[in-house]
Amino acid sequence: MVPRVLMLGWGFPPNVSGGLDTAVGELFEEFERRDSVEVELVLPAEYAPEGREGIHGVPTGDGDVSTRINRLAGEFVDHAADADVVHTHDWFGYGPGARAQGTHDVEWVTTFHSLTTDRNRHPPDREVETEQRIVDRADHLIAVSDLVRRNIRHQYGGDARVIHNGFSSVETTGRDLKAELDIDGHMLFFVGRHTDQKGIEHLVYALSKLRRDDVVLVLGGTGHLTDQLERFVELLDLEAQVEFVGYVPEPELGDYYASADAFVSPSLAEPFGITIVEALSVGTHVVASESGAAEVLPEGCIIEVETDSDSIADGIDEALAAGPIPDYEPRTWETVADEHVAFYEEIIGE
Repeated sequence: MVPRVLMLGWGFPPNVSGGLDTAVGELFEEFERRDSVEVELVLPAEYAPEGREGIHGVPTGDGDVSTRINRLAGEFVDHAADADVVHTHDWFGYGPGARAQGTHDVEWVTTFHSLTTDRNRHPPDREVETEQRIVDRADHLIAVSDLVRRNIRHQYGGDARVIHNGFSSVETTGRDLKAELDIDGHMLFFVGRHTDQKGIEHLVYALSKLRRDDVVLVLGGTGHLTDQLERFVELLDLEAQVEFVGYVPEPELGDYYASADAFVSPSLAEPFGITIVEALSVGTHVVASESGAAEVLPEGCIIEVETDSDSIADGIDEALAAGPIPDYEPRTWETVADEHVAFYEEIIGE
């Protein structure tokens, strides 16, 4: 029996390219290529690709994520009538998933790419409560790493199947960003949302503790903490060692990673870590706190640190003196799709 799967997403690359959106997009592309699964995807029309068969964009208007997702729930439930499995992602899938489960004879699967406690210093009560409802009501849970699986069990008492994400790679064009930014010494690179989760202030503070002054940190991305980080840099008198470059377009990412002597990911929580594997894909050393990606990489690929400025400074020193990165086998999205199809076949055959 070929599983018929209806997925719910939020964005679709390149329109939206966060970790969850990348995973949903990669899975959809892989499923579409094979005869062992039938797939349809529902997501807000504002972020949907145009003219793609099997992708249903539903206008969601203004408002917060929950309000907008509720506006497409009815259409999601309608499409679920022909599905064996409905597959939602994170907390925002609760309403559509629960309604589809209650209306049709379908298996409801939810993947947790992260928990609200990963994303927020003070998690909104609504998200915490919704995650608990999902754990209590969904038929099956998937976690993108053992780290997320352990947190689901600890915080909500639920059991999840681990299916790690695939490794995303990036393309390079040969641009030398170090030269373009007039960096004479070593270049460190960070890219991501400027939020509490990413621990960027610990990285900035680590610069002041390095036993060298020939290092420049290039900070890509933006967020609600950008202004605060700029003031922190001024307070530490590090203006000459920190370069804010703002949003980095997808086609330029590879050259930023490749130009850096090390990529640093100091996150307080990194359930998987797509930026980590992107940096490794071009041969750049990675200094990172605990991450899901480390679970599927051989020892020595990542210089692991605590989210603490002293530990990060030591890790940077180690990276700048390190030899070549050990060989490793990238985890493909084809493998990820294979594991999902096997899981779907298992649950509808029970």
